[in-house]
Amino acid sequence: GTHHANYVKAANDAVAKLDALAADEDPSALLRALAFNLSGHVLHSLFWTSMSPHATQISPALDEAIVVAFGSVSSLRARMTSTLAHLSGSGWAVLAWEPVARRLLVSSVHDHQGEVVQGATPLLVIDGWEHAYYLDYKANRAKWAEQFFDIADWSSASDRLEAAAQLRTTT
Repeated sequence: GTHHANYVKAANDAVAKLDALAADEDPSALLRALAFNLSGHVLHSLFWTSMSPHATQISPALDEAIVVAFGSVSSLRARMTSTLAHLSGSGWAVLAWEPVARRLLVSSVHDHQGEVVQGATPLLVIDGWEHAYYLDYKANRAKWAEQFFDIADWSSASDRLEAAAQLRTTT
């Protein structure tokens, strides 16, 4: 729709302006715009596939990885809910596969940038921007995060884990 399309358009505009930039011109503002908008596109794309109108099951591999990293699915849910609830401003809670340690972790993304471990693959994201929850949950972002798990698409997250876990790091 319009919201997501704006990130795509702005990212494409930033790329076009970077391509036209003279070699001695400062690219910093354009690089920030590109990072913000491209990340907005990627995170929203992941978000749409992190939800399902039908209950989905956690694969045995994802369940095992969750138990190893967090002790239980309920502990993971609590960690992601707390992460989203404690964001300062807008952002995201992210369940990601970290390839060096070969384990899951939960991180946050402020706005659309930062605090995600480089090289980690996001498996499931929860949008903590007000437009994602405010009409139904007002200022209760934690309640939105708790309710998110009723529509979480574990099948999609399981597929992403399977693909990410097959990649090998050079370290």
